[in-house]
Amino acid sequence: MKLPAAALLPFLLQLSLVAAAAAQVTGAAPGCPTICAGVSVPYPFGIREGCYLEGFNLTCDRTSGQERLLIGGAGSTLEVMEISLANSTVRVRNTAGAVQLEGSRTPITIGRPYYRVNFTGMDPAQEMDSLLREALVRVAETDWFGTSAARANSSRGAAMPLVLEWVVDSKRLRQAEDPPGWAATGCPNDAGTSECRSSHSSCSNVTNNYRTGYVCRCKDGYQGNPYLAGAGGCQDVDECAQPDKFMCSGVCTNTPGGYHCVCPPRSRGNPRIRDGCVKSSLSLGLSIGIGIGSGAALLFLVLGAIFVTQKLKRQRAKVSKQKFFKQNRGHLLEQLVSQKADIAERMIIPLVELEKATNNFDKAREIGGGGHGMVYKGIMLDLHVVAIKKSKVAIQKEIDEFINEVAILSQINHRNVVKLFGCCLETEVPLLVYEFISNRTLYHHLHVEEPEASLPWVERLRIATETARALAYLHSAVSFPIVHRDIKSQNILLDGTLIAKVSDFGASRCIPLDQTGDETAIQGTFGYLDPMYCYSGQLTEESDVYSFGVLLMELLTRKKPCSYRSSGEKSLVAYFTSLLAEGDLSSVLDPQVMMEGGKKIEEVIMLAAACVRMEGGQRPTMRQVEMTLESLQVSHENVVMGVIDAQGYTMIEGGSTEEVSRQYSREEEYLFSSRCPR
Repeated sequence: MKLPAAALLPFLLQLSLVAAAAAQVTGAAPGCPTICAGVSVPYPFGIREGCYLEGFNLTCDRTSGQERLLIGGAGSTLEVMEISLANSTVRVRNTAGAVQLEGSRTPITIGRPYYRVNFTGMDPAQEMDSLLREALVRVAETDWFGTSAARANSSRGAAMPLVLEWVVDSKRLRQAEDPPGWAATGCPNDAGTSECRSSHSSCSNVTNNYRTGYVCRCKDGYQGNPYLAGAGGCQDVDECAQPDKFMCSGVCTNTPGGYHCVCPPRSRGNPRIRDGCVKSSLSLGLSIGIGIGSGAALLFLVLGAIFVTQKLKRQRAKVSKQKFFKQNRGHLLEQLVSQKADIAERMIIPLVELEKATNNFDKAREIGGGGHGMVYKGIMLDLHVVAIKKSKVAIQKEIDEFINEVAILSQINHRNVVKLFGCCLETEVPLLVYEFISNRTLYHHLHVEEPEASLPWVERLRIATETARALAYLHSAVSFPIVHRDIKSQNILLDGTLIAKVSDFGASRCIPLDQTGDETAIQGTFGYLDPMYCYSGQLTEESDVYSFGVLLMELLTRKKPCSYRSSGEKSLVAYFTSLLAEGDLSSVLDPQVMMEGGKKIEEVIMLAAACVRMEGGQRPTMRQVEMTLESLQVSHENVVMGVIDAQGYTMIEGGSTEEVSRQYSREEEYLFSSRCPR
């Protein structure tokens, strides 16, 4: 039987370098060179003294003008091409001649072109072609045999690369349990004597036919130099950054010495193979279940939070209501007791009813605002329509005025005074509930853009009479005289039949019968304000008379007395009285009044002039004013004003204008010496 030609393949003879390691050496010293001739020199190899493990010294030769890295000391011709710590190998080549390597069982000369080898069959019965009994064997690196250099003439002695495997010699001591003939061939028992310095390295025994000792390897998941400790040693490999080498088709997480690879949420399978994760068939149902559960839990938490918040809010509101109720009720009772008046508990209305009536005080329910608060339209539970006044700001002044208004209106029951139904004491500033007057105020009806749409004279005269009747009632028909202190066209409400209703009693004051006046802070509206009251601060019923006289002038002229003018312009009162003194009122009177009024106009003019006299004692009382206006309504011919003193008649009969001029001059003096805005 002939041996196939393919059996005559070249083979690689592996060699070993065995080094004796000294236990005292712990690693390369700082500053050791690590590159020569472009070849990296890792420890345990080294170029300088103190940079290598004993037996691993190299030489960086520069004698030829070109760097060469040589194994051993000076004079070596074995050039190092590459050093691998992972494989414990050294790639070398030699072109200078044969090199005898010791350390293998059979000494081998490196650099010879070839070896002649005789082949003998293992089976004597087998036949072998005589031409194949001898073969030429070259010692070289395995991959070299396919190159053009390998096919060159063997006699040329071309340089051939070799791969040398190396190990670290073991120095461990013999143990009692070691068998006879034992030799140190494995890893040291004492880790302190091992050259595997990295904390992430391991020692591997090496025992075969041509070498004995051990090598150091980085543990799985680490790479670097196992012969060095610290940062220069074995370091963690980031497997997630190398997807081609460490496959992970799912979610990759690097860990010390390894990595975790799991399929993404709602998928399953093997994430360590390509496309190994597939969407789970249960993911949709599971997602729906989780979503429903999470939604229910979130809804429960939200509802719970809302419930707790509302409960705390209601509790705080309840405490505040109780606090304000006690506080305001105490102030109110104090006012009423001081005036010897009484108010029934039925007039106290709960806040919740007013909130329902106004839709929580919706802006759409606002119907106006007085000087002391905003007014809302409300519909009570019995479908009764009311007006609810709420303070703009919560200051003590507003609280006092609201309570004062309740105390005043609780004593009043008059057809021409707005009726107070009740109040709410559960807010910081009390809320007042009045009868609802649907036809706005005298101001809105009087000061319209189209003159022909204004009130006719007969209605103006009737409204003036009803207002005078209400003021006369306040001044004389109640237990204590009440001074309104803010009579103006904006505070005269008109119902559907134009019946006058005096409103806004926030600034009103009760004056005891044994007092001639009440010294108090100035309040009122500029243009209607009594100059004597503004000058002296002494409040009397005559202050209302003055304001009513201004209202009469407003009805006669349809001009606004409270409009702000420059200092050089005259007020309505000054303008009116000066024209009266000159006998030229026709230029200021409303044409509609002159057309419809007849002779009654003169009497109303003189009544208005009498009401605004500078000295309060010279003014008529509101009862006298009421009777005069009623007489004008009853008889068109009777112009006798017996209730007005003779000084007034001299002006009616066309007497001297000296007094009117003096009245105008004194009024101007007071007005310009004390500007008293509200």
